Amino acid sequence: MDLLVRVLAVMAAFLVLPLVIGQVEHKVMAHMQGRVGPMYAGAFHGWAQLIADGVKFVQKEDITPGNADRTVFQLAPIVALLPYLVVLMTIPLGPGLVAQSLDIGLFLVLAVLGFGVVAVLMSAWSSANKYSLLGGVRGAAQLLGYELPLVLSAASVAMAAGTLSLPGIVEAWQPWWLIWQAPAALVFFTAGLAEIRRPPFDMPIADSELVFGYMTEYTGLRFAFFLLAEYVGIVVIAALTTVLFLGGWHGPYADQLGWLWTLMKIFALSFVIIWVRVSYPRLREDQLQRLCWLVLVPVSLAQLVLTVAVKSLL
Repeated sequence: MDLLVRVLAVMAAFLVLPLVIGQVEHKVMAHMQGRVGPMYAGAFHGWAQLIADGVKFVQKEDITPGNADRTVFQLAPIVALLPYLVVLMTIPLGPGLVAQSLDIGLFLVLAVLGFGVVAVLMSAWSSANKYSLLGGVRGAAQLLGYELPLVLSAASVAMAAGTLSLPGIVEAWQPWWLIWQAPAALVFFTAGLAEIRRPPFDMPIADSELVFGYMTEYTGLRFAFFLLAEYVGIVVIAALTTVLFLGGWHGPYADQLGWLWTLMKIFALSFVIIWVRVSYPRLREDQLQRLCWLVLVPVSLAQLVLTVAVKSLL
């Protein structure tokens, strides 16, 4: 019964938090870019914008291209969502507040996140569209490249904590880690943005070049599922950064309000992700790969060396 309650709580978070992030993104972008539309639906401050979007997607016709691989085409949006649901099961909100605590939780999370490239390739190949295929190839190159700095930066904090358990990492966390693990945190956060293909790392979509990349042929609810996967990805990357580098539930009255501190940090990082989208233009393919291999990978390797040196001295 306890496990069932935890699973239902994760399902509720999986369905509610991305919608909240989506509504926040509408409002933040409307204010930052002076957009009138998102402030109109529902009259008062555009409160019904998210509802209007949902109704719009439900009303749209569900189309499958005639030459598409029908089964793979229809499964791709679901495959894009499932890894994030698995990851949310392992993220601790507070002391003891985790759906499933695993000794190798970080290993599982990194392995499951790497599965996202499969959904991109499935949608790209099955669409029978050259724009989709180009977007899928770009997406595969990006996701496989940025997986390395993501794993190396996470390995640094796991080495510092001496455990792969996510609750264990939070318990071992110390405030001074904010300084000496800061490079790893920045690398992890940046690589995470690339993994969920958020601007400025949205080259696989590149609407000015590829129509909408690997999502070009998707309509209606299937297209909405891809958008939902993006917003769940925001929650997951913000939550993992919080747990690994920002102390998770640590804060005043952590025993009673630890879950609140975790959620506040997650929403703060989600706001930063939205802010980055508004502030920076899309990276070109060469810029994107150069950032990965010439900046993030060397920094994450240097951070590993620093972590080994500090641990050997303590």
